[in-house]
Amino acid sequence: MAKILIKNGILLPMAKSLQDGGDLYFPGSLCIENNVIRALGDVPQDFAADVVIDAAGKVVMPGFVNCHTHAAMTLLRSYADDLPLMHWLEKKIWPLEAKLEAEDIYWGTLLACREMIGCGTTTFADMYFFMEEAARAVADSGIRASLSRGLIGVAPKGESALEESKAFIQQWHGKANGRITTMLGPHAPYTCPPDYLEKVMQLAEDLEVGIHIHVAETRQEVEDINRQYGKSPVELLDEVGLFQFPVLAAHCVHVSEADMEILREKNVKVAHNPESNMKLASGIAPVPRMLAEGITVGLGTDGAASNNNLDLLEEMRSTALLHKVSQEDPTVISAYQALEMATKYGGQALGLPVGVLAPGKQADVILIDLRKPHLQPLHDIPAHIVYAAQASDVDTVIVNGEVVMENRQVKTVDEEQLYAEITKRAGRLVSE
Repeated sequence: MAKILIKNGILLPMAKSLQDGGDLYFPGSLCIENNVIRALGDVPQDFAADVVIDAAGKVVMPGFVNCHTHAAMTLLRSYADDLPLMHWLEKKIWPLEAKLEAEDIYWGTLLACREMIGCGTTTFADMYFFMEEAARAVADSGIRASLSRGLIGVAPKGESALEESKAFIQQWHGKANGRITTMLGPHAPYTCPPDYLEKVMQLAEDLEVGIHIHVAETRQEVEDINRQYGKSPVELLDEVGLFQFPVLAAHCVHVSEADMEILREKNVKVAHNPESNMKLASGIAPVPRMLAEGITVGLGTDGAASNNNLDLLEEMRSTALLHKVSQEDPTVISAYQALEMATKYGGQALGLPVGVLAPGKQADVILIDLRKPHLQPLHDIPAHIVYAAQASDVDTVIVNGEVVMENRQVKTVDEEQLYAEITKRAGRLVSE
């Protein structure tokens, strides 16, 4: 594997918090060796680069971490817009998903990987089905992913899905040069009752993996769980013991102070999906309060059927603006905090050594070209990235020490073949 020297750039490591003081970004070089970051700032005297990237006029920073999506739902992008969540799911999405074949998932996921790479995302967390095909797409594209086979406990195939999850994790965890990790993916408390979650937890213990689950996404969900169990979804999951495992909780829109105390005490990680929550009118998660309580909150896009893109630059901007206006406070969720959610906190949420530039961390690095009219002058680079940057400003993407995009050209995907396959498969789904 090549040793890479990135020189003349502006380093934005994301290792510091705003409270630490000192410079958040500074000029310097970055050295990559054996899939990891060896040094940043100055170049070690004994470092002999095989590849030199001149980053003049560019910011060098960690790749973005998309903490929650359903990648292959790119096939359903714009198919069923402007509908309430349960009608959207039950009348539109689930019937179409029932027609999906294994190879559809490969191409839908590959499209998502291509899109995310082009937006500067180097890691994503996915929950779907036919996950072997999703894993193949991740392996082929060069991106990093935490993959979960979605589990519906009330479905006829709930038990067999557990066996599929076990086989998938045993086959794929740690594969693709370590770029693929796995979790268990019970869909939500309203589709996975306590007796089923007991089986999920036993499997998580046996396989030593974490759990990715939707929690308190809608007010209706909270009301239904309260009616059935006399407690909130967070309280229910705590009672059944789910939070004794590493848990990535997607959404957490309708959570109380008591719920947030449980999330903090049990070190539950939250994936905030502002654009999906806005589009489906699910509500506004109390993210500023969560952050103030010390809860780790990363950012996710959710699937392309409810967003409709996988662009974390847009997600950061939406996060900052949504919470400012909802609280009528322009100081809420600063640009740098939004960046932390898309990088450092995202890595922490997935339990992966990504999201910061530091020696020993995985070499997942992006270069953003600042030589654009909408990014000049350079008063505040974090603010530029969150409030002004576009996906097209991402110039270079490195994942696990490998250059997967350079000068906006993705090296790992045949785009003409990809688009032809997507057109064919999407057409079949809506015509049958």
